[in-house]
Amino acid sequence: MSAVAEPPASRAPSRSPARTPALSPASGPSRCGRNASDAGADLGAAQDAELRSVDLNYVIKLLEAPYSKDLEKEQLKTLKKVLKHFENGFPLKDLAQITEILSLCAEKVNEQEAFTEPLCELIKLCGLPFQKKKSSDEVSYSVAVSKSIAQLGYLMRVPSSHVRTQICKCIVSFYNVELPRKILPGYQPTSANYKIQMAELGGLAETLVLSLALVENQLTEKLWVLKALQHLSSSGVNCRLMMKAQAASRLCLYLNGVDPSGQLVFRSSEILWNLLENTSKEEVVNQLSSLECVHALKEVFVDLLMHGFRHYDRQLRNDLLVIATLLAENPAAPMIESGFTELLIVLATFTEVKIPNSLVKGFKLTYCYEDFELKKLLFNVLGILSKDPRAVPLLSENGVMPALLYYVKPNQKPGFPDWSAAQYEELQLHAIAVLALVAPVLVDKYLSCQANTLLLVFLEWCICQAPFSGQGNSFHGTGGRGNKLAQMRYSLRVLRSVVSLYDEAVNLNLCDQGAISQLLDILKYAANKSKEKEEAILLEMEADILFLLSALCENDLHRKELFSYEGVDILIPFIQMDPKKLYSGLGHNRLLFTALDCLWSCVIGCYIAEDCFLEKQGIFLLLDLLALKQKNLCNIILGILVEFCDNPKTALHINTWRGEKDQTAANLLIELWRQEECELGVKRDQYGRIVDVKRPIASNFQKQQEVIPIPANYPSFAIMEISENIRAKLYLLLCKLGFENLPGLSAKDFVTLAIIRHYIDFKVGEVWSELCAELKEEFRPVESDEEALKVISEVPESTGKMVAALQAEVLESKHHKEIQEEEKAYTKIRAIHKQREMVNKSWENFLTRVSNYEALKKAKRLQEKSIEASRCKSMTQNEAVHSTDIKGLGTTIGSGRLVTVESTPPQLIGGPLAAADPARRKPSVCEGALKNIKRVKTLDLVKKDSVPVE
Repeated sequence: MSAVAEPPASRAPSRSPARTPALSPASGPSRCGRNASDAGADLGAAQDAELRSVDLNYVIKLLEAPYSKDLEKEQLKTLKKVLKHFENGFPLKDLAQITEILSLCAEKVNEQEAFTEPLCELIKLCGLPFQKKKSSDEVSYSVAVSKSIAQLGYLMRVPSSHVRTQICKCIVSFYNVELPRKILPGYQPTSANYKIQMAELGGLAETLVLSLALVENQLTEKLWVLKALQHLSSSGVNCRLMMKAQAASRLCLYLNGVDPSGQLVFRSSEILWNLLENTSKEEVVNQLSSLECVHALKEVFVDLLMHGFRHYDRQLRNDLLVIATLLAENPAAPMIESGFTELLIVLATFTEVKIPNSLVKGFKLTYCYEDFELKKLLFNVLGILSKDPRAVPLLSENGVMPALLYYVKPNQKPGFPDWSAAQYEELQLHAIAVLALVAPVLVDKYLSCQANTLLLVFLEWCICQAPFSGQGNSFHGTGGRGNKLAQMRYSLRVLRSVVSLYDEAVNLNLCDQGAISQLLDILKYAANKSKEKEEAILLEMEADILFLLSALCENDLHRKELFSYEGVDILIPFIQMDPKKLYSGLGHNRLLFTALDCLWSCVIGCYIAEDCFLEKQGIFLLLDLLALKQKNLCNIILGILVEFCDNPKTALHINTWRGEKDQTAANLLIELWRQEECELGVKRDQYGRIVDVKRPIASNFQKQQEVIPIPANYPSFAIMEISENIRAKLYLLLCKLGFENLPGLSAKDFVTLAIIRHYIDFKVGEVWSELCAELKEEFRPVESDEEALKVISEVPESTGKMVAALQAEVLESKHHKEIQEEEKAYTKIRAIHKQREMVNKSWENFLTRVSNYEALKKAKRLQEKSIEASRCKSMTQNEAVHSTDIKGLGTTIGSGRLVTVESTPPQLIGGPLAAADPARRKPSVCEGALKNIKRVKTLDLVKKDSVPVE
């Protein structure tokens, strides 16, 4: 924000108050005739006259005049008038001239000591709020004010302790604003933060840091400067200005200065903390990373450690330890060279490992809260130092491993002689957390201390029913309130950190102690807990256990067999996870990936475990996950399925699987191929056919790559591309399933399948294409080689054309089949229409017969004629002839249920059928009556449906 300062006032001689004419009641208008505006104008004029009574321009000229004894008295007298006149604060419009007066006085102090007091008084008045007439004055005079405040910092060059102290007091007063006893009429004080903002704008903090060199040997002045910097460092702007002046390194060098009051260390550490909070931590640490600064920090820390007995001293000691911890994170800091690293390591193991060391001789831990915080900070330093390879020998030599393993034991009693139960639990969890960082770099010490045994016993205690009430009241105790989950969590982290090294000695030691069986028990315990309530800490532990099992069983058939007996049953529910939980944020995603990794490492390669997994329909679960088509899952699942296909039973399971809408596995794999090619930008037409026969499977990125010669041992881009997408795995899986007789494929799938089938041919062609391009860039092949390269280059193109022709044939066959199916559909439709026409025609004929008597007679004649034509023309001897007419019936439709059977002719009685003929038997009375009833009912029905014919 820019502001234009008000132009300086004219340097006309001012009038003294005595000479200013005053208006008497008789000389002006009557009082009752004057309005409020006239009175306000007169009052303002009187105030301006009062302010103009001191001519600052005259004062400046007077101070600039050559030195003389009489002139000095006049100058001092004039300065007293200025002080008296502005005793309630400086107006903003006069501040530029006041600044000039301050500079002139500062110059005179070097030779004329009498000007010291007026200069100090003027500086003191600068601590009062400035006076403004209008609210906009703060903005209008901002540039002039910022320069005036910056001038205070430059006045630190005055070789006067009184002046320097007064400057610091003035700066401190910016933050402790005190209103003047009297406010000038027509003026008002500036806002409380105005001076602070102007100090930031003028760069006062940077100047004050540089002035530390001037007061290096004056303790009082140095403390006042530090107090002023302490206030200024509360602002981020000031902290950045201070860092430009190397404030961090300057302050650190003064830490070990002689100061009985202790303020030097206190104020310096406070400023360092503000710098760390308000600026770049890396920049502060870099400034503190000199050998001199580290030595100074170490000396102050040791002094407070050994001789600080007050509560305040212990707090300050811990604050310095935090700064030392930040330095330990910087590899460039000479912590080892200064001996600070070894001192911190010895302190961290002081109570757990009783090793006499001169570095801590005389140190006693009092077990108060500050010493408890010290212990935690020292553990934290151990974790940081474990990342520095140069510090590893010091960690090994000073008993860090046994000191941390001291806490890997069950909590057997609620209280401890040194720490409370809650404090001990917090230290225990912190120590085990640090052990996870230290153990991988001290593997030999880890094994020699039998750490695996201690951890397995500790984990056994964690899942046993022994009563324990965890406090869970610290960062490391999250989720451990009233249970042992926090202890189990960090113990598993330690095992994970050492097992992830894939050190065979560590893994063999674990397996020899039955770690696989015990880890499965812990996994079952955690899974049962998760059923009650899913928590992030439980999911994390389950994922860690699955990783441990993967690392232990990988490439070892015997361990896989040990896992298979109950591990597959435990593993299945993790793979059967609800996909909706993957986005819960609790860690289900990581848990699923570790479960798949465990499946790959612990099951595949062991036929016992594989068969058990197949029996439990594990392949179906994998295909269900694959059907989600999530990019991060597809790659690992396809890899597992490819490995599983080495088992001859797997292909049947894959082909048997059916997804949503009866989707087959083959169709799913081909859909994934099309989706992958779409993401890679491979060109295909609307039917999925090849567009570019020269580079059929090349992605957009491949086509954009320029020819770059690469070393022979470096894979080309065509080879690297294989690992960056899932097409190679899809090809391998379909190869193992076979490209023939795949169920559930459409014509579009067969078009894509033709490309997949020749994937390896196209990939070989891409490699040859890259090779030819590189050769032509650097060499000129001989004629025979060029001809051979030409033939080789034509092979992929001919393969592409052949596949394109096959795709066209598939599509043509599909088109022909669709036409045939369409014709069948039309034939069926025509048959349906013809049947409907016949039904309609039959109905019309029936209506004609029942409504037109002549038509009925004609139909009757045609019926009789048809019956006659259907009879056999040749008659055998003794053959009975029965009439088909029903007498008295006039109908041309079916005769219903009426059947009349005539008796056998006399000439046939006694024939071969006589014995079996029921007609020869005499019917009983009941049978005759029943027949008569049936005949009557049948005749009634026929009469209702018939029309009489004359």
